[in-house]
Amino acid sequence: MRQNEVLKRTEDHIKELFDGEGSGHDWWHIFRVRNLALKISEHEGGDRFTIEMAALLHDLDDWKLQTGNHTSRARAWLKQMDVEAVQQEKILRVISEVSFKGAEVKTAATSKEAKIVQDADRLDAIGAIGIARTFAYGGNKNRLMYDPNIPPVMHNNFDDYKKSTAPTINHFYEKLLLLKERLNTSSALQIANERHAFMEVFLDRFFGEWNGEI
Repeated sequence: MRQNEVLKRTEDHIKELFDGEGSGHDWWHIFRVRNLALKISEHEGGDRFTIEMAALLHDLDDWKLQTGNHTSRARAWLKQMDVEAVQQEKILRVISEVSFKGAEVKTAATSKEAKIVQDADRLDAIGAIGIARTFAYGGNKNRLMYDPNIPPVMHNNFDDYKKSTAPTINHFYEKLLLLKERLNTSSALQIANERHAFMEVFLDRFFGEWNGEI
């Protein structure tokens, strides 16, 4: 099967699975990550088929949405599409390196393709879209918006990070505000600067209103 056909069938498959998902990990998140990854690739290089397939499949086995092996459904789909075994492993390796796993947990990307897809996913977690997705996820998980008596935690292992049920505002300090400094490519950093600044303005405004100062 030609790569263009594999990509089109994968896009249609993922769109069908994630259309209407309500936690901020819907089809449009995947759409944006794919487009951001390809945009970054224009400047940074890398194998575009690997990048695009990994971006399309990166949430298929996300721990926040699924249980079981983190590449199980992605692997099955790649086999169904008759993607060559070596290419399958490249794509699955990229997917395995995308996710943030805690403030004090290293998540180094080991290939150019993984760096690009990781950056694209993290860009969609910050800025105006990132703020909207964060509150969508918090509401989907029935979390408090904010509780001044529950401080942020800098998780030092993935299990504790996964178990957290902290208020949504804490997530800015536990993850979102950390992402800019953890990007891999200069292309992503250029996009991130304004998005990061917007989150800081939002938080200043949020706490000003919370405290009755505005």
